[in-house]
Amino acid sequence: MALSDPPVLLSHVTLRYENGTQALEDVSLSIRPGEHLCVLGANGSGKSTLASVICGLLAPDRGVVSLFGERTFDSSRENPVDFKAYRRARRSLGLVFQNPDDQMVTTVVEEDVAFGPENLGVPSEEIGVRVERELRRVAMQDYAKADPTHLSGGQKQRVAIAGALAMEPQVLVLDEPGSLLDVRGRRAIMRVMGRLHQAGTTLVHITHFMEEALEADRVVVMSHGHIVLEGTPCEVFRHAHELAGLGLDEPFVAQLSRRLGLPWTCNRDELVREICSKAPADAKMAPKTTVLDPMRGDKVKKDVQNGFDFSLCRVSGRQNMTKCKKAPISGENFHFVTPVVAEEVTYSYSRTEKALDEVSFSVREGQSVAIVGHTGSGKSTLLRLLCALEAPDAGFIQVNGIRTTKKRDRRKLHGTIGYVMQQPERQLFAETVLEDVAFGPRNLGLSPSEVRERCLHALGLVGLTDLDDASPFELSGGQQRLCAIAGIIAMQPNLLVLDEPMAGLDPRGRRDLRELLDDLHDRGVTTIQVTHAMEDAVRCEHVIVLNQSRVMYAGNPHEVFCSAHATELTKAGLGLPAPLDFALALRDAGVLAAQNGADPLTMDDLVTTVREAVGIRGA
Repeated sequence: MALSDPPVLLSHVTLRYENGTQALEDVSLSIRPGEHLCVLGANGSGKSTLASVICGLLAPDRGVVSLFGERTFDSSRENPVDFKAYRRARRSLGLVFQNPDDQMVTTVVEEDVAFGPENLGVPSEEIGVRVERELRRVAMQDYAKADPTHLSGGQKQRVAIAGALAMEPQVLVLDEPGSLLDVRGRRAIMRVMGRLHQAGTTLVHITHFMEEALEADRVVVMSHGHIVLEGTPCEVFRHAHELAGLGLDEPFVAQLSRRLGLPWTCNRDELVREICSKAPADAKMAPKTTVLDPMRGDKVKKDVQNGFDFSLCRVSGRQNMTKCKKAPISGENFHFVTPVVAEEVTYSYSRTEKALDEVSFSVREGQSVAIVGHTGSGKSTLLRLLCALEAPDAGFIQVNGIRTTKKRDRRKLHGTIGYVMQQPERQLFAETVLEDVAFGPRNLGLSPSEVRERCLHALGLVGLTDLDDASPFELSGGQQRLCAIAGIIAMQPNLLVLDEPMAGLDPRGRRDLRELLDDLHDRGVTTIQVTHAMEDAVRCEHVIVLNQSRVMYAGNPHEVFCSAHATELTKAGLGLPAPLDFALALRDAGVLAAQNGADPLTMDDLVTTVREAVGIRGA
């Protein structure tokens, strides 16, 4: 292959699955050497299928595929597939799957990372160097001897990325690599990708995070197996109306510039400068980093440490918001409406490492709660304990009045808690979507008509009504997630526990699921969700921040995500809500002063704050 030849060239490629689904249709794409290409599209648009074709894992039905100058597939030939050419090409191709479990092949992290280079025939001494280098690059060097099955989803994803990098591919394809990672993890992966790009590696990056696409040289947008938009990031994101129709968003800064009626831009620094230029001279002040009500955050943290929480209590038939001691659960004067109570919960996977360390909190009936924290902070472990799948090593958990210490008591809860796992697609097993969703309601002993009614209602809520007869295994990753969630919703639990429910969903899917959770909340369902998305956390009534296996902060969103906590939250691997982060940038620029009111946590709040401070009327 000549240096100027494209390492990947697709010409009029069409691929149809056995069930008749047209995954790709007449796709032509040339990827330049050293190019960073980003692929966007809604769930089911064909992105992952495109990745598999590029990596030689799938051969299409029609068209031509050339990899590294060799025609690996040509439907005009008598034998379309050149298997030898495919094998040669795969030595220079790396793929990070959407689901890291699909890449785990051993029970030791360092052996898993070494698996690819070993199959390429790399000398053993060189393999050791690569494994150590790549584990360090993804900040997993301390887990080299660990069992991957004991890692969090985000940690598994980092191991999978290290394994792909250890093969030193010329073309690296990453299918949603950051979907299970915290903000710090996603930024680290983007930095790794930036260094690889500078070193000449060709990158194909599939993502649902619009901000990540801004780092690419070129963006293609897919819909129903077609490439419908293509260009530089700014060229593509100017098509706001078309993107909205495809279920996608503009990046945050682009949305904000439109809302403020300022010149459209995707560049954060440009927008800050534009806002500064609009501010009246007497509204500007010396740049500084002031914080809002610095004592408030300390008070919240102190209350959590002392075992207090704002819980809904019933006193003589009345409901009042009262500051109450979390334990004991009931007493002579109060009845605590607390379907979930955790008191000094400690849990360890090994003698030396605690997954949870004296974690205490309570959840009142009908409350929406977000649990946030860096990858590996204990979030998923905590959810498993709340769902009575295991018991704490110390302390106790009480759910709906039942302590989970004894196995026979935990069994009583298994039919009353709706648990959406971190990778709920692993829960799928039936031949059709409808049958899969019906499994739980049938086990409740409901009549066939009520089972069907519940299932169709649940599928309608998640937008999968038209796919009720499809195989769940032929859905996209995001659609599989929605199918699994529908199966839980159809059981109509009064306590719903979700582990990263938005992971792998496109922007429209995330919006629809948020509306669904809001609807369930309005119906009185208690919801507890683990999330890495601060925009989802701020929508909840209560936020619990875990850091290094302990509760760091707890309170309502404005108490937790305040400027007083900005530095500590960032150090803990969490991002700030985008509106707050932008507001702090404006304060640093001297445009916004610290105010006595709440920090802006939503786009609407930020727009109002900027307009009032700077005098921008907006569009």
